[in-house]
Amino acid sequence: MPNSLELNVSPALLHTFANHPFHVRKDMEMNELVDSIRESGVIVPLIVRSRPEGGYEIISGHRRCEACRELGIEKVPVRVQELTDDEATILMVNSNIQREHVLPSEKAFAYRMKLEAIKHQGRATSGQVGPKLAQRSNIIVATQNGESVKQIQRYIRLTELIPELLDLVDNKKLQFTVAVDISYIDKEVQEWIYEYISDTGFIKPKQIAALRNQLNDGPINQIQMLSIFNNCVMAKKVSRSLTFSEKKLTKYFPDDYTAKDMEQVIESLL
Repeated sequence: MPNSLELNVSPALLHTFANHPFHVRKDMEMNELVDSIRESGVIVPLIVRSRPEGGYEIISGHRRCEACRELGIEKVPVRVQELTDDEATILMVNSNIQREHVLPSEKAFAYRMKLEAIKHQGRATSGQVGPKLAQRSNIIVATQNGESVKQIQRYIRLTELIPELLDLVDNKKLQFTVAVDISYIDKEVQEWIYEYISDTGFIKPKQIAALRNQLNDGPINQIQMLSIFNNCVMAKKVSRSLTFSEKKLTKYFPDDYTAKDMEQVIESLL
């Protein structure tokens, strides 16, 4: 472990880690942390590193720092460690990825950051490049985080989604595996897909499979995409009919109304 120094510093001197993928949410977990710090103070010091421009960059303890700010605490215990960018990234991810509630988007960007840091370390220490280094780095990330290599790759694919679609994944309105399939599609077409989901409230795996299959043959426009989607849905559409008895309807209409007159009124009301 790098040499460290323990200090008490003002929260004003503490800054968020660059491209930090984990959000500080005002949820029940955060409320419990605020209550704990109010009663007992910060038991575990934040891990930080010095910034060239002054102050400190938080590696581990973003939520503790936010809780201290909320409580108006003037001094926060920190452990200052001198870490390289790669060491800081790996420690930041490892410190946050085990939280009880981690969004798919948070995992996606965290795994990508950690993977890139491990690859960079490998190039720097061994000079190794290419597929072997990538494979070894994927295995390290998977092993350290209790995931399969394939699952790590799936999460990282989510970083190729437009933000609107990634929000749907986080809010459980877009299935994880479908989102991974969409990530291989051009960003402009992803925007069309988002519009379609917003209008219809759904997207089916077979629709994305059909779209990707068509895109293999060349570019398409938005109208063509909608046609592909509609054909997939219509293929299993079940015809429906509805019949009202004359006894039920006549009490709502004058005696001189014909069946056609009643039908027109019902259609206009609908």
